[in-house]
Amino acid sequence: MVLSDLTWGQRIMAVVNISLPDQMKDYIDERLSEGQFSSTSEYFRDLVREDQKRRAQERLEELLLVGLESGEPIDVTEEYIQQKRAELLARIKGSQKRGS
Repeated sequence: MVLSDLTWGQRIMAVVNISLPDQMKDYIDERLSEGQFSSTSEYFRDLVREDQKRRAQERLEELLLVGLESGEPIDVTEEYIQQKRAELLARIKGSQKRGS
């Protein structure tokens, strides 16, 4: 794989050269001919974006499981939120006083 930079408008785009078996290249060409993608680059950018979304979803699900397994649930009411906000502001003010 070879990486280099290419300026496109105001964005710098990396150029990536990859080697694929003919069968995969044929598949990409077939996808392009369907009209959903205008170029091989666009196809690969879409694949990367979808992979990023998938990984973000997996991470969210992991964090939700950690939260569910973290202990007894609590009722998060408006009063609870106001109390936590006040505690946080007090901590921030206390750390600012120590830092001065």
